Amino acid sequence: MKKMEYAVVDIETTGGSAGGSRITEIAVLIHNGKEVIERWETLVNPQQHIPLYITALTGISNEMVYEAPLFQDIAKKLLQLLSNRIFVAHNVNFDYSFVRHQLEDAGYKWTAPKLCTVRAARKIKPGLPSYSLGNLCRSLGISLENRHRAGGDADATAVLLSLLINDGALEIQKMIKKTAPDQRLPPNLPPEDFENLPEKPGVYYFYNAQKKVVYVGKAVNLKKRVASHFSGHKITPQRQHFLRDIHGISFEVCATELMALLLECSEIKKLWPIYNTALKRFEPKYGLYEYTARNSYRYFAVGKVSKLMPCIEVFSTINEGISLLRNLQEQFELDYRFCKYAVNTESENVVVNNLSDLPLVEKHNQQVQQAVNFVTELKPSYYILDKGRTKNEQSCIWVQDGHFYGMGYISNEAVLTDVEELKDFLTRYKSNSYIMQLISAFAVKYPQKVTQIT
Repeated sequence: MKKMEYAVVDIETTGGSAGGSRITEIAVLIHNGKEVIERWETLVNPQQHIPLYITALTGISNEMVYEAPLFQDIAKKLLQLLSNRIFVAHNVNFDYSFVRHQLEDAGYKWTAPKLCTVRAARKIKPGLPSYSLGNLCRSLGISLENRHRAGGDADATAVLLSLLINDGALEIQKMIKKTAPDQRLPPNLPPEDFENLPEKPGVYYFYNAQKKVVYVGKAVNLKKRVASHFSGHKITPQRQHFLRDIHGISFEVCATELMALLLECSEIKKLWPIYNTALKRFEPKYGLYEYTARNSYRYFAVGKVSKLMPCIEVFSTINEGISLLRNLQEQFELDYRFCKYAVNTESENVVVNNLSDLPLVEKHNQQVQQAVNFVTELKPSYYILDKGRTKNEQSCIWVQDGHFYGMGYISNEAVLTDVEELKDFLTRYKSNSYIMQLISAFAVKYPQKVTQIT
């Protein structure tokens, strides 16, 4: 049986994404499990501009690579070095994605089993303050010369590999299997965080190195959904930055998919993590406002949603708001001068300056109140009872006057004398338009789970 060999690889690039950046230098060291037996290194003409900050980091300039070979000129040699060997790198998915992508561009289909020395070091040398290559070398007494050049970093990675094989050969054997779960995880994520995920509905949180939440997601199956983030061969900059940023995972089990959706939305609104952008498109942009001006008259206005003023109703488009206000104006015979369309709600309230032939203040304000009551009374109050996280409880979602009030879990042994006592078991959450769309759609689909509150 042929002895297993490793191809220790390090690359320098024009940027952080395999999809938009190119390799400027590559080094490959063939390691037989004990020592390096072959070494190959070359600059590469990336056929694109090297940014100044990359030159400052690596020392590789546009002038240095001008006469260097193109990647397609070295692709065949590189493929020979990599074939039938374990691909090894520090943060392996970064180097692997570039090499695989550029080999494909050159017309070569290639895959290989991978070994990440970041993950291996975490397993075999736990408890170190940092697992970056520079800090690892300092902690383990490994000489690191010519930092941020492919040859220098590859040399240090090869020494690190020898040390890890000597101290943890069995762990290395487990990790090089293509099916090894650790190899699919981001380099900085502790494996136990993933292993602790249950196969239940809920919400999961990804944390960066500073313990700040960078992404919140919901799942019908927490373990399966989180694993899907780490599979595939996407090479976008956002994905690569995202994976490098994940240093921890926590989760909260939910009884139903709807509760997971509501918790996800609430947490995103509260935390607004850097990698959550999808819910922005559901944000209502316009609102119907009611206010009393200095002249004692009550006004209606349609304008942009403002954090400074609460609104009676929200709309996705301004036309929806204008349509409702016009209907209210006609139905309740409101003076048109007290109905303002497309105003700037951040500025001072608009006041009627023409004081001639105005309606009586008291009568007018009563008409406005009737219109407000009409709009708010259209919004129902109800609660949804559904299955709990265990057989000994039920889940409850409460809607008060058309707004999400809260949700929680009630023990089957709880004794309630009044339906309002359900609220004591609930956690309060802020309502928004998207949350109410989710709840309303569920209530229409499953009316048997809805109890109206009169």
